[in-house]
Amino acid sequence: MTVYITDIAAFLPNAPVDNEAIEEVLGRINNLPSRTKKIVLRNNQIQQRYYAVDPASGRLTHSNARLTAEAIRGLKPHAGFQPKEIQCLCCGTTSADVLFPGHALMVLGELGMPPCDAVSTAGICLSGITALKYAYLNVAAGLSDNAVATGSELASSFMRAGFFQAMADPANDLEKNPIRAFDADFLRWMLSDGAGAVYLSRQRPADRPALEIEWFEHLSFAGELETCMYGGGVKLEGGGTAGWRNVEAIPADQKPYLFNVRQDIKLLDKHIVETMGRTLTHAAEKHGLTPEDVDWFLPHYSSGYFRPRFYEGMRQVGFEIPYEKWFTNLTTKGNTGSAAIYIILDELYRSGKLRTGQRLLCFIPESARFSHCFMMLKVV
Repeated sequence: MTVYITDIAAFLPNAPVDNEAIEEVLGRINNLPSRTKKIVLRNNQIQQRYYAVDPASGRLTHSNARLTAEAIRGLKPHAGFQPKEIQCLCCGTTSADVLFPGHALMVLGELGMPPCDAVSTAGICLSGITALKYAYLNVAAGLSDNAVATGSELASSFMRAGFFQAMADPANDLEKNPIRAFDADFLRWMLSDGAGAVYLSRQRPADRPALEIEWFEHLSFAGELETCMYGGGVKLEGGGTAGWRNVEAIPADQKPYLFNVRQDIKLLDKHIVETMGRTLTHAAEKHGLTPEDVDWFLPHYSSGYFRPRFYEGMRQVGFEIPYEKWFTNLTTKGNTGSAAIYIILDELYRSGKLRTGQRLLCFIPESARFSHCFMMLKVV
């Protein structure tokens, strides 16, 4: 059965935060100014982002579940729509408010909804698109008449200076342990908060454009490549990992940093573009896709640094899409992880630029252990 996205909504908490104000909101690690801030911001090209943090107190203003609920409340697939009409709720996020219950259940509770099918998807950036894929399959199979899928992130919750100070040994400051400081500091300039939601139905609206979901292609290279981005554990010599519960296997000098979010930059630079090219080649061959078939390319990339690198990677596999067809809002909305593709889609959907018959190729990479997803949409 054909399934349509009939409405999209995004929620970004509080006022936008420019580059100069980041440390005013998140605080300084060990009260020292960041030594990586200017370098990272120059490369990522993000000019502003949003945080669910009160600058005055440093406390969170929203939970992850509330961010997601606010995005869902923004959906208006038809006049008088209420969340209680949702038959299937699929929610993806990198880090939920609690280890368990699942994120979707906490969102269900936040909305005060009646009983419905609720599914949480795990991962990092891909958790939002896998939620959307599950929602699509549920409606396509006739298991429900409608579904809502979401992606959300509350990255500020573990990027605040107080979190790192609480986890760190005061003796191991930035000067004595620069690699630890880089782990703690680098991603603070990359990640921010937000949520997005889409409403799926087999019924096309009569009063607005809809996006027909044509296909998904999702490949993970975790069977070939070691972990690149992670939290709640440490990497061991040889490339393996030890999770937070395996305390005996974790070196003593690593334990204070156990819940810091880390990314192996060398691995990222080595593999993220190459694995994207392999996934794109697979999708193009399977669906007979050519660059000329694409009217809009919606990439979620974590940093402006990767924009020309993804472009070149696509060119090398014979799938060059000119920049004038690219649509992204990284510079103004920030890197919102699993929520990003929803927030990008929301802006384009409301821009007035879409025309009937146009095809949108969405691209979501994930560095965690190198996975990628492409999704094709058609304006109807």
